[in-house]
Amino acid sequence: MAADKDKKKRDPAANSRHEQDAAEPVVRDKRRIDPETGEARAGAEAVDEKLTDEDLAKLLEEVPEGAGAGDASEHLNDLKRVQAEYANYRKRVDRDRYVARELAVAEVITSILPVLDDLDLAHAHGDLEGSPLELVAQKIRTIFGRYGLEQIGAVGEPFDPKLHEAIAQLPSKDVTEQTIADVVQPGYKSGERLLRPAKVAVFVPEA
Repeated sequence: MAADKDKKKRDPAANSRHEQDAAEPVVRDKRRIDPETGEARAGAEAVDEKLTDEDLAKLLEEVPEGAGAGDASEHLNDLKRVQAEYANYRKRVDRDRYVARELAVAEVITSILPVLDDLDLAHAHGDLEGSPLELVAQKIRTIFGRYGLEQIGAVGEPFDPKLHEAIAQLPSKDVTEQTIADVVQPGYKSGERLLRPAKVAVFVPEA
């Protein structure tokens, strides 16, 4: 042992080489992607280190040109397709919700139309004027008016078969087109939805 120590002391060249080897940096390839194959190296998934922007840039440089480009394009197309399907789904849901609401409102209003008819008859006979029921009738019409309820059919209006039901025709030389002569029963619509056509008598031009 002492001889060896003495030998090292006497061999300055050996000591110099040893110090030089110890001073040289050791390079370890810690890249997670193999620059030759473009695939992740074994154990890369287990590394839980936060990549900096610089690390990401280096990784992109190390991936061979064209590697994974097809997959990325396919994933992007899938994402766009899913996004478009979701947008269409939302539109269908919103449209169905609106239609369901309109149908519900129309059903409720249709069920109350006989009450409105009774109020109209009472008004025509003067039974509402000055009575507490007159105020009730006004409130009912105001409430349903907020939901788009509109009465259709009035004397003097042009006859529209889409909105009016002619139950009588009266020839007249005073009209050039079919015109409502009398309203037997008013019609109603809610928005663009016809709830009930108006039953009317119609003046028709004389032949």
